[in-house]
Amino acid sequence: MKLATQSVSTGIALIAAAFSFAALAQGTKTMDGALADAKGMTLYTFDKDTAGNGKSVCNGPCATSWPPLAATATDKPTGDYTIVTRDDGAKQWAYKGKPLYLWINDKKPGDKTGDNVGGVWKIAKP
Repeated sequence: MKLATQSVSTGIALIAAAFSFAALAQGTKTMDGALADAKGMTLYTFDKDTAGNGKSVCNGPCATSWPPLAATATDKPTGDYTIVTRDDGAKQWAYKGKPLYLWINDKKPGDKTGDNVGGVWKIAKP
């Protein structure tokens, strides 16, 4: 009986992990077509990042205001999603080669207060 319980628990954990990743990998779309994280927070791209080079140039104080959308060591990208390695070694999700970020001033799901900040931050769109 103990083995059966462990198998069920393991299966549930695997399904939950797959669902969590699938939600992120698909990029939750808001009503206006913006990409959002699993919590519904708007995702942004930074014009100073070069698409496809696997790097983020938003580090230090920039990354405090624009937290990178973190990826775990076990995440596996699919489709237009990739994972880039940041200068500090942390992993970050990217969409169509552009690293993805959150904005510290967006307080609730659906907020889009970071669009065009400094003329270089854009809402990520599919």
